[in-house]
Parts: sequence; structure tokens; C-alpha cells
Amino acid sequence: MTDDTRPYGAQEPQPQQPYAYPRPPAYPPQQPVTTASGVTVWPGDGAGGGNGGNGGGGAGYAGFADPQPLPQGPVPDHRGGRRARRPVALLAAVAIVAAVVGGGSAALVGELTSRADNTSHSTPVQNASSKSAGGVAAVAKAVSPSIVEIKATTTSGQSTGSGVVITGDGEIVTNNHVIAGADTVQVAFSDGSTKTAKVVGTDPDKDLALIKVQGASGLKAASLGSSGSVKVGDEVVAIGSPEGLTGTVTSGIISALNRDVTVSKEEGRGGQQRERGLPQWPFEFGGNQYNGDTGSSKTTYKAIQTDASLNPGNSGGALINMNGEIIGINSAMYAPGSGGGSGDSAGSVGLGFAIPIDTVKADLAKLRAGGAGGGNS
Repeated sequence: MTDDTRPYGAQEPQPQQPYAYPRPPAYPPQQPVTTASGVTVWPGDGAGGGNGGNGGGGAGYAGFADPQPLPQGPVPDHRGGRRARRPVALLAAVAIVAAVVGGGSAALVGELTSRADNTSHSTPVQNASSKSAGGVAAVAKAVSPSIVEIKATTTSGQSTGSGVVITGDGEIVTNNHVIAGADTVQVAFSDGSTKTAKVVGTDPDKDLALIKVQGASGLKAASLGSSGSVKVGDEVVAIGSPEGLTGTVTSGIISALNRDVTVSKEEGRGGQQRERGLPQWPFEFGGNQYNGDTGSSKTTYKAIQTDASLNPGNSGGALINMNGEIIGINSAMYAPGSGGGSGDSAGSVGLGFAIPIDTVKADLAKLRAGGAGGGNS
């Protein structure tokens, strides 16, 4: 019998249990993802056990737990036991990481979309569709070569107005009251050149006239738009020769549509700027007379009202939309101090009228045939 030298109550020492790490996955561990906005998304085990990119906690990398001692005895079958469940946990962790990364991508797309929206609202684009200085300047540059100054000489003096070139060979639309009773007509272009024109036809009922520059070719014709699509509040540009100042540009909006404006059909009535300071072409609006007496022979047409500054000499000029298209022929404006108004101030008060361009286009064939008033050579 062998003596046991262990003290009483001491236990037999147990063999030290070995430690082992789980097998690495068949693919590289999921790496952390950093979005464009600076958010770093770390993979984890779906239960808050990952390091979260902070280096804290006791969990292992990529969702693997700290190494655990292997159980003694035979390794359990893969169809059951803890080792059989590890791949399932790994797949769940990968799915969660994918969901987190997908959420980060969605957040990134949302952030970029929000930035794009903010940019589109805060960065104006200046073009001919905006009332910015660039828009008005672009319209003026494109259309000014097609707007002329007209000086019509009669037995009682000289009438000054404006006109719009509509064909390259010199056809020009203006108001009837600008050239009514004229013996000679002179046309001044934006480049400073002057040519003689003849009256082709007039339509006093619509206050329209057509003249043609003699021997002209290659002129820049204006683009005629549609007044049927005009809306109240639309931005517009007016170009004409107020007080003989050729090529004057003003801007404003459409104030109203289908205003009943009544003008005189009598040739020469009202003076139409025979001399500076004399009464301008008279008209009636809203039951009142402006700029003098319209007389007994009158006509009424539907007009576009605008607050773009119009002054004596703008008659026959162009009212233009922000696409550079003619939408009206300026025909009447209230001139304070010339009768029918209160106060003695001079200049535009934002009350102007234009003949719709659709009316002009419908009347062109009649004007080319001599119109109601016949042609003059």
C-alpha cells in the first residue's frame, strides 16, 4: 500500500483545459464602412457586443466572442450543440451589418438629395426666363435690333413713335395714330442708320398700321409670340423711343388682360407728340378720358395692361415676354398733367396698354392689302 502524501482534504489537481478560437469564416470579416457624411458604421453581432469602433467592451472582433474553454470529451455532432449554432449566429450578424450599412447608404442618399434641393432653391439661375438683370439684358440684346424709331411728317408737324420689324425686307408694324396723315416717314434703326419708308396699309379700327422700308434687305425681324398664353403677373420688357430716345428699355409685369381701351380714329387728332409738352394721343378707359379729347369718331379694342414704364414715343413699340417674343404693340399710356388725371407731374405712372399680338397677326393680311385706310406710296 502506497502512502498518500497529500494533506487531508486536498483535492486531486485537475488537468489544465486548453483554449481554442473558433474557426475563421470562409470569407474575410466585414470591414467598417464610412459614409460620405463622416459616419462610420462598424459590424457587430446584432446584440451590442461589437466594439462599435470605440475599442471598448470585452467582445471579440467582428462579433466573435472571447475564447471559451473547450468541453471535455468527444466533439458534439454539427447537427446540434453550440458549435452547430455558431454559423447561424454569424449569418445573423452579417445580415444585421448589411442592414446597418444599407441604412447608412439610404441616409447618405437622403442627405445628398437634401443638399441638392437646398442648392436648387438657393442658387438662382439667370436667363431670359427670369426678371433678373441678366434676363432683361438678354431680352434687350436680342430684340433691340428689331425695334425702330418712326418720324412721320404731316402738314401740322411731326409725329414721333416706334415700330417693330416683322420681315427681313423691311415690313414694320406700328400704331395708326403714329403715321396717320403722314406725307413722309423716316425710320431710324438701332445702329444709327436712317431710311425712308412708305405706308402700306392702315386699320384705324384697331389702331394698327403697316409701313415698309424702301430698298431694305437682311433686316433682323422680331419673333412674334402668342398673346393668348399671357397671364397676369408675367414679366415683360418694353422697348421704344420715348421722347425721341431711341432704344429705351423698361421692364415690368402684365397688370391685367382684356382691358377695353377706346381711341380716336380721326387722323392727326391729339397731336401724338407733335412737339414736346403738347397733349399726347388721347384714349378712354374705365369711362374716363386721358391725354385729351378722343372726339366723336372712336374705336374700342381689348388691350393688355402693363406697369412697364411707357412714355410719349413708345407708341408702336414692342411689349416682349422673357423668351424674347413680341406679345403686344404698345399703344396708349396715361400721361399725368395732359388732361383727365389729377396732379401736374409728368412721366409714366405704370398705366400702359398694348394691342395683343394675336390681333396684329390676324390683321396682317388686311394691312398688306392696303387696310381700311388704303395704302400710300
